[in-house]
Amino acid sequence: MTMDRRSVLKHLGGVGVIGALAGCVGVQKQNEQSTQSDSGATEGGNSKATEMESSGPAGTAKAWYQLSDTEVPLREEALQTFNDQTKHTLDGSDISNLKKKTTSAIPAGQGPTTFEWAHDWGGDYYQRNFVVDKSDALSVSLDTFTDGATEAIQFDGATIGLPHSAETVALIYNTEMVDSAPETVSEMKSVMEEYHDPESGMYGLSCPFDGYFVSAWAQAFGGYYFDHEKETQLGINIDATVKGFQFALDNLVPYMPNDPTYGPQAAAFAEGNAPLAINGPWYLSTLNEKGIDYGVSKLPAPEGGKPTPYTGITMWYFSKAMEADNASTQAALDFIEWYTTNEDILLRNAKEQGAVPVLERIATSDELPDAVQGFSQAVQQGVPMPAHPKMNAVWTPVKDALTKAFNGDADVATAMDEAAKTVRSNWE
Repeated sequence: MTMDRRSVLKHLGGVGVIGALAGCVGVQKQNEQSTQSDSGATEGGNSKATEMESSGPAGTAKAWYQLSDTEVPLREEALQTFNDQTKHTLDGSDISNLKKKTTSAIPAGQGPTTFEWAHDWGGDYYQRNFVVDKSDALSVSLDTFTDGATEAIQFDGATIGLPHSAETVALIYNTEMVDSAPETVSEMKSVMEEYHDPESGMYGLSCPFDGYFVSAWAQAFGGYYFDHEKETQLGINIDATVKGFQFALDNLVPYMPNDPTYGPQAAAFAEGNAPLAINGPWYLSTLNEKGIDYGVSKLPAPEGGKPTPYTGITMWYFSKAMEADNASTQAALDFIEWYTTNEDILLRNAKEQGAVPVLERIATSDELPDAVQGFSQAVQQGVPMPAHPKMNAVWTPVKDALTKAFNGDADVATAMDEAAKTVRSNWE
């Protein structure tokens, strides 16, 4: 199972999850040399466009992406702006099953020049020669982006795309119940204890209990799931990781609804039946629809540890078609560099779609909406999900083990030992 929230959430029921997908992908940025315009996204980026007019022939390139209905108009507007300001032509297509389409079209020589998705496809696609290294062709420094985003777009020393937004889970609190976000888990427990009353349909916390949502605590005390550079690559059953899982089981689960899956957990907070939730930016449109007054903050710190959630970095990949040194490749590269550094569009998407920027100079800007600032702070706490192909075999066994622990069917250490055996068997 490959973990990406679009593939996972679109199959979930309850609390308008499908509608919530509008909340997180689509950050767009202006080149750092561009002149900023007060008139909005459609007039930004002229200095970069002028540079492109005077260098090389015009090119036509294909850009593929998979977006929700509410995200498409801004994407099409960005493409039109680029085309209007340059001699190039970028043809964009919204693809309903991007993974299936890219894995069949790219090796057949019929794929896009560039495509957009989270970074966790990177290792698999690079090893299969679906994407290529363009580090020598870039005019944008990787220092332009946050450290986590820069890490995410590289695999085995190759730069396989440029990033434009991030997502992770953060603490969401009902401002009608909680005056300010708790800064420690101890403070968080005080809030949860005050409201937790299952017999009355009230809970202290809403939080899906699987490997992605629990990663912050699993990695809070030095644990990890997978690290291909470590001698013990698989870390799900090492002492530090088990300690983190146990911490979540002891300190969070007692205040949650008794079903660990996304729908029931998300519903508790969205229906006003919990003061706190741990969820991602895609959840905010559901809360807006439900009329919940909320705030967003980074995750509270446990005593002796540091919450370290997994982050996803959405990027424009350098597809295999960009291996050739031609006008089409240059058109795609010019577009990617323009798009991933366009501040005007980035800020607009943050305000309209809840997108979390990874452009360093505005990643924590006061211009970002309060909720986006909260998620941005949580992103700073986190680490990118491993992009190595081996990670694909880790998610499902971890989820199954956590479900057993949640339901009291096995202790955490035993469940994770069994999960580790399953993962290693799948690797073989």
